[in-house]
Amino acid sequence: MTNPLPELLPYHRMARVSVRHRWWRPVLGTGFVAVACVVVAGLLYGIGSVLGSAKGYPEGPDGTVEFGPVTGTALDLLAIASALPVVLLAVLWIGRRPAGTVSSVTGGLRWRWLGWCVLAALPVLAVTTGAMFLLPMDDAEPARWAGWEVFGPALAMLVVLVPLQAAAEEYVFRGWLTQAVGGFLRSPWWALVPQAVLFGAAHGWGTPWGFADLVVFAMVAGWLTVRTGGLEAAIGLHAVSNLLAFGVSAAVVDGLKTDDTAADAPWQVVAVDLTGIALYTAAVLWLAHRRTPTRTVPAPAPVPPPLPFSAAHPQSPAAYAQFPSAHPQFPAGHAPLPYVPGPAPHGGRTNARDLPPGATPTAPPPGDTTRPPH
Repeated sequence: MTNPLPELLPYHRMARVSVRHRWWRPVLGTGFVAVACVVVAGLLYGIGSVLGSAKGYPEGPDGTVEFGPVTGTALDLLAIASALPVVLLAVLWIGRRPAGTVSSVTGGLRWRWLGWCVLAALPVLAVTTGAMFLLPMDDAEPARWAGWEVFGPALAMLVVLVPLQAAAEEYVFRGWLTQAVGGFLRSPWWALVPQAVLFGAAHGWGTPWGFADLVVFAMVAGWLTVRTGGLEAAIGLHAVSNLLAFGVSAAVVDGLKTDDTAADAPWQVVAVDLTGIALYTAAVLWLAHRRTPTRTVPAPAPVPPPLPFSAAHPQSPAAYAQFPSAHPQFPAGHAPLPYVPGPAPHGGRTNARDLPPGATPTAPPPGDTTRPPH
């Protein structure tokens, strides 16, 4: 009788890849991620405020230090990016599995596949971002070029920090939250809906169109994650989209000072944005069809219970009776006789009582079993 094949775990079920998985680990880990992200971000803002006050930065109306658009945006991006090591620590420490299993089913970020996803996102999102400038906008002020002395340092900062910020959000929502819910439910859709709603809520409550755009974005990114077996497609979409959006804001005067997010987008912008998401999804599916990234991984084999007679000597009758296959040298139903020490024949003397003095004892005749072997 052959053993059944192991269960294949898709990305959203990777919490069960560890033999130490328990139902309470995703619950405890979710609480840890939520609290730790707030604490670490608060510490970064606190350290930034202390350093800003020491350097003479002015204080704003709300009591916080005004760093300026470039430095202030960099601090905001760093605070969000700090969630990335928090998630990896939760997977490793609380989930009791390799930290890379939140990146993909292969146990790490597939950099080559991520590069292909970024290349697919760049032309599609560049076109849709440019199309947004052609939309008729009510009460829109004319944009003024900020100049290279402002745009250059801002762009350098954005190229470094925006990918980290986008990846951190993917690791929290499409990564940890998806796998936490997937540890309980087999259907990927039940695992994708909670993270999508929470992702939209995390960006604030703006227009209904903006909130719907964020939810659709999160659902598509989550579906691509499950479909391709890792976060690479979602990171490529998120990083390129945010980099273009921040880059356009940095190019105009006071563009980085605005508090508007994607949640405040009007319906015209949402329509163009959803078109870009659909085109990117089609491009990734085409690449996945040609390159076929790994989508599942076998579930770990269950640990067998300890043997009830593991303490028995391997050559004892008790061990043989329980595990006769471990002793093929003995026929079935016949256990080896235990050795019972006893006195040697003739008391160890060379001359036996029934032999003349000086005679040497001879071997017993064949078939004589009255004398056990030495």
